[in-house]
Amino acid sequence: MRSKTLPPSDWKEWRRLRAWKLKQQGWSQHDIAVALGVSKGAVSQWLQRAQRGGVEMLLSRPATGHPSKLTLSQKHQLPEFLWHGAEAYGFRGEVWTCPRIAQVIEWEFGVCYHRDHVSRLLKDIGWTPQIPITRAIQRNEAAIARWRVEVWPQLYRQATRERRSLVCVDEAGFYLLPGVVRTYGPKGQTPVVDKRLTRDHLSVMAGITPAGKLYTLVRQKALKSTESVVFLKHLLVQTGKKLLVIWDGSPIHRWGAVAEFLAGGGAKRIHLEVMPGYAPDLSPLDQGCWHHLKQVEMRNLSCMDLEELHLEFHLAIGRLREKPHLIRSFFAAAGLSLQG
Repeated sequence: MRSKTLPPSDWKEWRRLRAWKLKQQGWSQHDIAVALGVSKGAVSQWLQRAQRGGVEMLLSRPATGHPSKLTLSQKHQLPEFLWHGAEAYGFRGEVWTCPRIAQVIEWEFGVCYHRDHVSRLLKDIGWTPQIPITRAIQRNEAAIARWRVEVWPQLYRQATRERRSLVCVDEAGFYLLPGVVRTYGPKGQTPVVDKRLTRDHLSVMAGITPAGKLYTLVRQKALKSTESVVFLKHLLVQTGKKLLVIWDGSPIHRWGAVAEFLAGGGAKRIHLEVMPGYAPDLSPLDQGCWHHLKQVEMRNLSCMDLEELHLEFHLAIGRLREKPHLIRSFFAAAGLSLQG
């Protein structure tokens, strides 16, 4: 039996002993639970255990079972090895899976683990399954950072100085396949949502402004450069001002009808700026607008045909247009300041 004067072996043991000490000082179970960040039920169990068998019942006990193959020092080294990335160990793609980590453990420490045990080991060292952010390897991070910090503020001031309406433009597809977020069903029986496996979709081109305005163009076919020109003319009519349009380097923004439109006099009223390549995170539509429409306004929506989808999209756009403060927040989500 360990002496009561020895320091606790772990923080959970310290928490139990602290609860007992506070109780001896006259604290209520509610106040102890609040102070230690636990439930009243947990405090009650600890106190009952100590009252029945003494304070020693609150001490941690060594875990039973087969001792760990990795020493504590080796477990502490593992995150440092994994930090270098999967490709540093010859794997293809910067993705860590349990079989890959098991292989690294064998290479580094000569210890073989089953893939199922690796997940428990990772949990012990604070690593959890995560959905990685997909980014193209061709990205120029320095150019992207410079655009956000230097180019964007200059464009924002330029639009104000030249009395242009600044519009960020992007495209997205809205499919018949339902974007299910959550549904209820009998316990233990996973609900099945029937869906039509089809590639039919609405092609949407949209533009948002720092003032919280939202403009859209919808087609039931793939967008081409002709639709880009139609949308630019639509923006001219709706804003009633010259434009400063920011969009990506998609071919439908550069080729065919767009080039002819600019050469035919469109450049006098519209100034076009192209964002750095492979940088969807710079677009306030990609970072906020599309996600809000698909996961909030149109969540759990399953349409029978494109006509119904078009109607629901129109209603969702109408609801979003009533929230200009939310539209403005999409710029902040992309790291674009609206301070002049």
